[in-house]
Amino acid sequence: MPGIALSELAPHDRYKLLCGVVVPRPIALVTTLDENGAVNAAPFTFFNGFSVDPPLVVLGLQHKPDRSPKDTTRNIHRDGEFVVRMVDEALSNAMNACAIDFPSGESEVEAAGLATLPSVDVGVPRLAAAPFALECRRHVVLARSRAAGRRSAAASCPRRLVNKANMHVNIDAYRPIGRMFGNLYSTQRDTFTLTRESHAQWLARFGLATSVEEAQ
Repeated sequence: MPGIALSELAPHDRYKLLCGVVVPRPIALVTTLDENGAVNAAPFTFFNGFSVDPPLVVLGLQHKPDRSPKDTTRNIHRDGEFVVRMVDEALSNAMNACAIDFPSGESEVEAAGLATLPSVDVGVPRLAAAPFALECRRHVVLARSRAAGRRSAAASCPRRLVNKANMHVNIDAYRPIGRMFGNLYSTQRDTFTLTRESHAQWLARFGLATSVEEAQ
């Protein structure tokens, strides 16, 4: 079985391979408050339950390509509070809209037309349409340097499962299962596509101005 040295892959190829192998992943639709009180929402799939005593979730926060923090990262670092919503089928399109690269200070919640409700124990509101909401406070932060990504690691990948030219996983041959609860498991045979728009595409779809000059 041939192996792939993860440390030798470009970050984008490493991302594609891990995203195709570690599936299914739950989706956390995370709300935070920016410095002006606007509600920010962003989906994360590098996320999962981590511990039950104490109850902890792990959230893979990210930075932009220029290494500046994304809105969720910055807001949690400043306030230490956030709310995680689990995404069900009914919330999928709104979740996808929240993935658009809206400018900082522009609320994804307002853009997606999502209603909010007050949370019980944190100042960040929850989404009214979400089936479950986990109100969270920052517990510990683990920072990873770029050098850490170069540490030796490898993945064994049969040729029938991974196209090494583009690091795409063959989902017709790879049949992972997911743990639900108790003795209940799920298969991954039904899939659907959600295309993520850019901010410019979103503006164009609604016939909105794409620049300050157009708005004047």
